[in-house]
Amino acid sequence: MRVMIVGGAGYIGAHVNKALHVKGHSTLVVDNLSRGHREHVKWGEFEQGDIGDAVFLRRVFDQYPIDAVMHFAAFAYVGESVADPGKYYHNNVSNTLTLLNVMREADVGRFIFSSTCSTYGAPLHIPITEEHRQCPINPYGETKLMVEKILHDFGAAYGLKYIVLRYFNAAGADNDAEIGEWHEPETHLIPLVLDAARGRREDISIYGTDYETPDGTCIRDYIHVEDIAGAHIMALEHLSAGGDSDVFNLGNGSGFSVREVIEVARKVTGSKIRATECARRAGDPPVLIGSAAKAARCLKWTPVYRDLESIIGTAWAWHKKFHKRYLES
Repeated sequence: MRVMIVGGAGYIGAHVNKALHVKGHSTLVVDNLSRGHREHVKWGEFEQGDIGDAVFLRRVFDQYPIDAVMHFAAFAYVGESVADPGKYYHNNVSNTLTLLNVMREADVGRFIFSSTCSTYGAPLHIPITEEHRQCPINPYGETKLMVEKILHDFGAAYGLKYIVLRYFNAAGADNDAEIGEWHEPETHLIPLVLDAARGRREDISIYGTDYETPDGTCIRDYIHVEDIAGAHIMALEHLSAGGDSDVFNLGNGSGFSVREVIEVARKVTGSKIRATECARRAGDPPVLIGSAAKAARCLKWTPVYRDLESIIGTAWAWHKKFHKRYLES
């Protein structure tokens, strides 16, 4: 099967590309490299271009026989989405609509969408299930929810078969340290902590120490990127076997606090990581943990990486092997 991976030069897309390659699938990565990295396209074929460009997409679909599309080409910085919502609605919604329309023209009817727990907004209960109300509190979450609604309508009107995967906090790196988490700028906790361990940052900020949690800091559900990649393979197999369109959470089902992440990173790296306590950030809920029971039941998917030490360990291995060469050369 040939799979088009839109945004396949980015963090999660690159890991999914490798997972598909290992399973014997042919892949075509489509990325404009505005936020992805050409160095991470190590498998399959590559076309540089923008999914908002219908002429480019038509040429690609004409040139390559595509069986399914996986979409990772969204902007994903919450703060940026608040400051510049137009940029997010254009890229995340309008460009996706262009892609879906060209897929229809090419008669490609299977689609797997990278969504987010941000569509839920402030949690009403923990763990969060797929039935939880969707009430995003920022434009990033709104754009993901809009695409989910578009997929529902395309399924009803045109017969599109799709899977929506709502991630919690993606973390870790490829177990072979060939690819890893590389954002510019970096905003995710684990790579920031590892930057502090390497001396690229003076410290790591803890935003809020007075939450109603065991150690006063926020708790989040971290899911290893290889487990996320595995879920995409299972979602593709589900659709290929004639399965119905559906929505699934991807999470560990347990949470780790900011202090726990820092302490485990100290253990893994052997570094004294300085932490600075700061005021809370607006909009940060105390606890975000997802239920992945539906994915386990329907896709037969369960995370392999369950403990924080193994998740951070793979991220640290990649940092040591490649991160310095990429960013300090």
